[in-house]
Amino acid sequence: MTRFLHFIDSLSTWVGKSFAWLILVLTLGISYEVFVRYVLRAPTTWAFDFSYINYGALFLMAGAYTLSRNGHVRADVVYRLWSPRVQASMDLLLYVIFFLPAVASWMYAGLPYAVQSIGFREVSIFSPAGVPVFPLKTLIPVAGVLLLIQGVAEIIRCVLCIRLGHWPQRLHDVEETESIILQERKLQAGQGNPAQAGQKEV
Repeated sequence: MTRFLHFIDSLSTWVGKSFAWLILVLTLGISYEVFVRYVLRAPTTWAFDFSYINYGALFLMAGAYTLSRNGHVRADVVYRLWSPRVQASMDLLLYVIFFLPAVASWMYAGLPYAVQSIGFREVSIFSPAGVPVFPLKTLIPVAGVLLLIQGVAEIIRCVLCIRLGHWPQRLHDVEETESIILQERKLQAGQGNPAQAGQKEV
């Protein structure tokens, strides 16, 4: 089960980190627009569409990644005082009542919306450049599927926590623990090597 959960986490992480490169694309695009607008006095007709399409794609595809890292904002003033079993029970209830119906509605509404947009190759109406927006709308149901998959992993985590009494490790927790162990071993190996010790003393 742990491998299955970590596989889903790794999928969400890969997608999230892949789309994170849009930050660089967005920065370069906006920097170019600022330069040509204020230095060359020749603003582009596509910068506005370019910025909201890239930011929208980044926002959509970061949802599952953030959920896999347990990074979504929560009001944990009382939550953090509860035992892991109570936390998991509350999370499970909220996932079933709110999360799953919301994501299902998202996918149900988003799929025909995306299909229609792809069907007539929708472009932006905000500029004469005719920037295509159907790729962004295609990401709406895709993001819903990824959120649903990650949500299933979170529900399984809740069930495991209720059964075991502690939260199962997340993928990034395992990675951080492995890094700490490797660093400690390297440090111990360095201290135990007389040649290295002599070099440090010199």
